[in-house]
Amino acid sequence: MADPPGCCSTCATCLLCPYSCQWITAKKEKRKGLRTTKYDCSWFLFLFGVFLFTLVWLYFAIIILNDFHNFNEFIFRQRKLWLDWSLVLLIATAVLISYSSVLLVLALCLQLCGQPLKLHWVHKVLLILTALVVAAAFTGLGIKWAEEWKSARISLQATGPFLHIGAVGGMTLLAWPLASFIYRTHSTGLRVFVLLVFCAAMIALYLAPLGITSPCIMEQNQLPPKPALVGHRGAPMLAPENTLMSLHKAVECDVQVFETDIMVSADGVPFLMHDEELTRTTNVQAVFPERAALNSTAFNWTDLQQLNAGSWFLERSPFPTVHSLSPGDRKEAAEQRIPSLEQVLEAAKQSNISIMFDLRPENHSDYQNFVNVTLEVILQSGIPLEQVLWLPDGFREDVKQQAPGVQHVYGRKRLENEEPGLHVNLPYQDMSSEEIRQYRQDNISVNLYVVNQPWLFSVLWCSGVSSVTTNACQVLKEMKHPIWLLPSSTYFMIWIVVDCVSFLIIIWAFVLMKKCSHRRRPAESETDVLLTKINSLMQE
Repeated sequence: MADPPGCCSTCATCLLCPYSCQWITAKKEKRKGLRTTKYDCSWFLFLFGVFLFTLVWLYFAIIILNDFHNFNEFIFRQRKLWLDWSLVLLIATAVLISYSSVLLVLALCLQLCGQPLKLHWVHKVLLILTALVVAAAFTGLGIKWAEEWKSARISLQATGPFLHIGAVGGMTLLAWPLASFIYRTHSTGLRVFVLLVFCAAMIALYLAPLGITSPCIMEQNQLPPKPALVGHRGAPMLAPENTLMSLHKAVECDVQVFETDIMVSADGVPFLMHDEELTRTTNVQAVFPERAALNSTAFNWTDLQQLNAGSWFLERSPFPTVHSLSPGDRKEAAEQRIPSLEQVLEAAKQSNISIMFDLRPENHSDYQNFVNVTLEVILQSGIPLEQVLWLPDGFREDVKQQAPGVQHVYGRKRLENEEPGLHVNLPYQDMSSEEIRQYRQDNISVNLYVVNQPWLFSVLWCSGVSSVTTNACQVLKEMKHPIWLLPSSTYFMIWIVVDCVSFLIIIWAFVLMKKCSHRRRPAESETDVLLTKINSLMQE
């Protein structure tokens, strides 16, 4: 394996101490004659693999932040414990990626200095644990949250060109310690194998843009109009969800549709509520502790009016934006009550905002009566029926007959030979960019949910989606254009320049390392000749 040609004693000590957990100077190391063995190389490769594995998980962790509020709600429903688990995820991921990164940098520096890569057993154990933790995280993601794999594929349309540039840059920097290793090792077979693997990886990276597609690679004049914003339960980052304050905040964000969920009380009053239980978004445990676990529809309207629907928002801070609310907004949020559908329709009529809703729970034995009661309130409210977007599938034909002006939104893709003018409402993972473009050409309105991150909004904007349902209306409102938009000719030029610069730097690295290795060889040869002469004289 590679010979340790020597290094500055201070540098060697600073590098060897954290990597090998030993305080050894370069001279002592030389006296011991330690070298990097095949066993040490295998641990270095394992370290490199763990680093890449953790880096991929970091990418996934950032991507799934768009949907993490759903995970927080799921945990609350299961354990009645509210916590922003995204912070736990990011902190744990940062620790793992930092640890593996520091070890990798130390190993590369040791290789450049010609020092042996003697990884301490503590680091070996921690690396194995890191790999197991990340593997467990990926497994859990695949079992419990499989749709996030689709989110990752969509994210590549936003990040693919930049990931390519980053990967080329990282592999280009790796050429320096790699060239040092190749010129120092005595094994011709290992040298050829490492060089071939590196060359194959670089060729694959250089040609990667041939497989990179993104709807945002287009001319500026081809960009579709900005998608309309649909407020998911209003503006839940600025006000308690499904309240009148949330509706008003959504109007301030230029939201065109207020998306909500309707339930019907025991005495027949439709009201706004997403969860089947009241525990997450009200103080029902304090007011009616013995009935807190009951379904929302088991309460009459008089009981519901006694509940506070805003204090939880300030206490639990479901979004980081809660901390930045003004004193006036905090006071208003603390006073929110559960609104009835009648109150919301009146506010929507005054604000000229449409309302789209689901009617829950769909499996209730009295669901048909829920539909009739809800329709009655809508017809009596005086709101223009074209401002009402009906999502529930149950008894849809009855709704069409009783209120023909209501717009119907379907939670499915279009059927074969279906008439134009259709409105569909789907998770953003369920439609590809090609499908969105085709629906747009066929005059089919597409609303995708829930879109919170600017990168995702940008991809869907470039694809031509009609509207998106969002928690972050205050963020998406400020976006005047997608995060990035590149003409294909510009992207092609960037691709060629990056690849050419990388290739030249790699050639320079190998040439420079070769010269350095030649400078060391004369000194080594003179030492060998002197030792040979001394040995001959002793034998005589």
